[in-house]
Amino acid sequence: MRALLVEDDEVLGKALRRALSEGGFRVRHVTTGGAALTAVAADEPDVVLLDMGLPDRDGLAVCRGIREISRVPILAVTGRGAVEARIRGLRSGADDYIVKPFLVEELLARIDAVLRRTRGLGVAPTVVAGDVEVDLSRRSVTVAGVPVTLARKEFDLLAALARREGAVVARDELLDEVWGSVDASARRTLEAHVGLVRSKLGRPGAIVTVRGVGYRLDR
Repeated sequence: MRALLVEDDEVLGKALRRALSEGGFRVRHVTTGGAALTAVAADEPDVVLLDMGLPDRDGLAVCRGIREISRVPILAVTGRGAVEARIRGLRSGADDYIVKPFLVEELLARIDAVLRRTRGLGVAPTVVAGDVEVDLSRRSVTVAGVPVTLARKEFDLLAALARREGAVVARDELLDEVWGSVDASARRTLEAHVGLVRSKLGRPGAIVTVRGVGYRLDR
């Protein structure tokens, strides 16, 4: 597996390169957003670890730039921990968000979870919920026949609900399946993703909040 590490901090970059190598990745390390875009275009990696504070351009712009040319999984690695910053990162195309400082074990677990979700779900049916159709095998969504573009994590969340066919899915179950983590930061990420999916579908009631339990897809 090939990982593209985009990190301008020399000390942290060295530590992450070592951790990723020990985790079985072949690592390419660049220190600027421009170099990251060039690297993805030239030889798409299996996952991108993207620092959001780069010397040449904002990480959000780099994330959007990568999304214009690739569907490679992106894990934002950043010191920006506010909910608003997470939402901006997710809206820009990041599949997951980890805030510095963090444990290497958590980083590797999050990468593993992202890769599990993006390796394909195999042959599966199309789930219909009102005028929302979720094709699990093609990883596509339409609303009233019109295609809707979702980021990887957004689709993974919607697919997890769709596969339950209208049953309530507990928050921790969704977190474990989609993000591989049930900590407090992941819970905030889940809430942000639910809001993003509702907004993109244009159907606020499509994902129903079951207070104290979790969510279900309204069929």
